[in-house]
Amino acid sequence: MPATINVNGRITGEREAVVPVLDHGFLYGEGIYETMRTYNGRVFLYDRHVRRLRNSARLIALDLPFTEDDLAAQVRDTVAAAALGRAEAYIRVLVTRGVGDLTYDPRATPRPSVVIIVKPQVDPEPSAYERGVRVVIVDVVRNHPETVNPMIKSNNLLNSALAMQEAIRRGGFEGLMRNYRRELSECTTSNIFIVRGGVALTPPLSSGLLPGITREFLIEIGRDVGIDVREEVLRDEDLFAADEAFLTSTTREAVPIVAVDDRAIGSGRPGPVTRRLLEEYRRRAQAG
Repeated sequence: MPATINVNGRITGEREAVVPVLDHGFLYGEGIYETMRTYNGRVFLYDRHVRRLRNSARLIALDLPFTEDDLAAQVRDTVAAAALGRAEAYIRVLVTRGVGDLTYDPRATPRPSVVIIVKPQVDPEPSAYERGVRVVIVDVVRNHPETVNPMIKSNNLLNSALAMQEAIRRGGFEGLMRNYRRELSECTTSNIFIVRGGVALTPPLSSGLLPGITREFLIEIGRDVGIDVREEVLRDEDLFAADEAFLTSTTREAVPIVAVDDRAIGSGRPGPVTRRLLEEYRRRAQAG
């Protein structure tokens, strides 16, 4: 099914949706975004996504031209126009610096552009959760935090795109990136967890990763259901010695990792901690 797109309040099909060439999101990658999804037709963790969107905007000195309620109404209108029926919605909200002259001076772009993309949510195949997936550690290094702050969920995704293209060439479900210190950082569109001795571990933000909304929520879930979840600096050897591993994202929930490169993780099957966290995540998501 084609996407339905809202560009600055005008909702059209994907073929009719246009953004001017002189938009600084196109020219320079100056912009931010959030990816959300629905469960039972309701946007899940909306407040957390908007909180992160506002933080990204602050970090690039971009004034968002809407309130939370304004944006929620625009999202609802776009989802309604998409007429997805029983399908859940994938929603991407993008805000760019706006249209202006060929200059980095923000005074040239007095009005941000806002784009909302809605299409049916496509979940990973059931086998990804039942049997797990293989990821690969890629050669592409995560951006140094003193070049592009990883706290910014930026429209400029070249670092992640190059990493994922390498993963695809090597047959991986995802590409896992290290930082400049060769610590594990994050995957191209998801965060990473390992399980060791029943404890779930995920790299700290200081390892150069985006603070994922699903990552944050699963840390809370773990504590609620009695699973110890901690942040810890992780390296290759920690991953290969793990009992379990999984990746997390808004559109994928928690996907078991059963192999990295050509090495099995733990038993080579999804483990009990991963299954328990996924089960509770889905229960809460369905409950709204």
